[in-house]
Amino acid sequence: MKTISTFPNEVIEEENVFIPVTDGIRLAARIWRPKGSENAPVPAILEYIPYRKRFGTAVRDEHTHPYLAGHGYACIRLDIRGSGESEGVLTDEYLQSELDDGVAALHWIADQPWCDGNIGMMGISWGGFNGLQIAAMQPEPLKAIVTMSSTDDRYSDDIHHMGGCLLGDNLSWASVMFSYNTMPPDPALVGSRWRDMWLERLDSSGLWLKNWLQHQRRDAYWRHGSVREDYSAIKVPVFAVSGWADGYTNSVFRLMENLDVPRKGMVGPWGHIYPHFGRPGPAIDFLSELLRWWDRWLKGKDTGVEDDPMITAWMLDSAPPNPEYDHRPGQWVGENIWPAPNITFERFTIAEGRNLRPEKKIPSQKEEEVNLDVQSPVTLGLHSGKWCSYANGPDLASDQRADDGGALVFQSDPLTEDRYILGAPEVELELASDCPVAMVAVRLSDMRPDHQVTRITYGMLNLTHRDSREHPEKLKPGCFYRVRVPMCYIAQKIPKGHRVRLSISTVYWPLAWTPPASVRLTIRTEKSMLTLPCRTPKGSDEALEFGAPVQSPGPSVTSLAPPSHEWVTHQDLGRQWTELRVTDDRGKMRLDRIDLTVGARAVETYGARPGDFTSATGETEWYRTLQRDGWLIETRTRTCLTSDQENFYLTAELDAWENGARVRCQSWNETIPRDMV
Repeated sequence: MKTISTFPNEVIEEENVFIPVTDGIRLAARIWRPKGSENAPVPAILEYIPYRKRFGTAVRDEHTHPYLAGHGYACIRLDIRGSGESEGVLTDEYLQSELDDGVAALHWIADQPWCDGNIGMMGISWGGFNGLQIAAMQPEPLKAIVTMSSTDDRYSDDIHHMGGCLLGDNLSWASVMFSYNTMPPDPALVGSRWRDMWLERLDSSGLWLKNWLQHQRRDAYWRHGSVREDYSAIKVPVFAVSGWADGYTNSVFRLMENLDVPRKGMVGPWGHIYPHFGRPGPAIDFLSELLRWWDRWLKGKDTGVEDDPMITAWMLDSAPPNPEYDHRPGQWVGENIWPAPNITFERFTIAEGRNLRPEKKIPSQKEEEVNLDVQSPVTLGLHSGKWCSYANGPDLASDQRADDGGALVFQSDPLTEDRYILGAPEVELELASDCPVAMVAVRLSDMRPDHQVTRITYGMLNLTHRDSREHPEKLKPGCFYRVRVPMCYIAQKIPKGHRVRLSISTVYWPLAWTPPASVRLTIRTEKSMLTLPCRTPKGSDEALEFGAPVQSPGPSVTSLAPPSHEWVTHQDLGRQWTELRVTDDRGKMRLDRIDLTVGARAVETYGARPGDFTSATGETEWYRTLQRDGWLIETRTRTCLTSDQENFYLTAELDAWENGARVRCQSWNETIPRDMV
């Protein structure tokens, strides 16, 4: 990573500016802009998120926004109400009040003497979400957006659910925000009222996981903020970005297919991280790509972005399984429209002998249809990694052979030529269940000549959602149904001599919560099929390349305790208990300029007893600290989720201390009925 400190424009910073929005609330912003812009106004770029500009994203912000400001933009990093130094209380994601505040902030920015009235929004994750959602509200100052690692569908393709199945990351993510919401504003910026603001947050932010668990199907709660409800509402150019190790890749392709505005998509090898910090690598000079985009749509310059491929994707080469890649070999490929005419569909029949037989291959003799059963153990999925990798592994999928032991596995003969997959593979299954509520998980893998198995992509379906996310229906035990299980989009080369492997299971824990009881699925061969979207390489791909990443200088930071991240599985044969323990220790650092010491540590534990579907337990515990000159804030949050066949059981605790004295101690104990999940 190259650091650049000299820019075309000298940059000035306003450390904390209060922006009036709705309900009399003021939001806190950090602003970088060219010196003299109050007399020669420039376009503005807004990043609007709840992760604390003061300490949460301070390092990332300083590596990014001053660079853009130095090239002629006013960059505003704004904390959502109830976060950082912003007033009010944050009680959930993407509330209408949040979006209304964002629109009000855009109008305030447009009215400033240093802004020429043209504004873009950019952000990753939450910032990418609200960029899409606010664009759909069509505020006049907003001229373009860059949305990274976001979704157009808050139910079907977000961190909460997948295919109608409840994701383990739903618990993990709720716990992250539960912890963040315990943090006070900085007294150095808000003065003596910091304590009243803090206590209001502790008392009123609530337990978000309870709310989310009360919406287990795609109802009005999830439709709010899902821009796929009306793609035509978005009238401004959209640049959508994600990574193959991220959980938010599918929406890039849907946005390219369904929007009717200037648009481009990019998917690299990265996890949930900006591409100029991208890991797994290669990272790219994404700041230059942002400048090309903003210069075109905010300054009216001809930068060539409209001549770029609509989709630019990193075609992953085959690699041995590894839960923590530093780099993924491959190459950039491009398609000018999506869906691309350059994609053909290769179909494999699930045949007897547990073979994947190319559809066009005629067997030498008529093969009989065979019914095959699969009934997976509770703990199948311990090698699945996280739904969304945050690029601080080992949180990617590891060798799939251990999970395949509890799955129904089909594989092809060794390939006679390379395959280049680009798109969403899909499985059609004709199946029956012995239970009224069941799920199916499908995994597509690259089986290497040495028999190592690398997962390429996967999909899941709550079988009660086979016809509708809004109106699920129980299965009739023993009755056969035909279902489609789409997998996540991917770009992947499978080399000649490797095998394609398909694995089918009735559990995928803890990536997804377990069904209410042990389920046996019966799969009919010959009537079930795998479809691969295969791409023919193009000579124009060779011209696609990006420079090495650059950044602006970051803040001075003193490391007081190094970070660490580990995943450990433990199997107690005596207790018949299997457990995955994830430790995410962010360490402790001091932001030297503001003399603020920040610490954070999380432990997530997922356990179950093989054969006992009521034993699945997920527990998260977060510790956070802020410290400066005799001022010490410590918070602890704990969330535990269990279930039986009828209900989810949620317990939670919150403790907060000021200079060693406990100021709050709260607990929750909730029962939420299962809704065919």
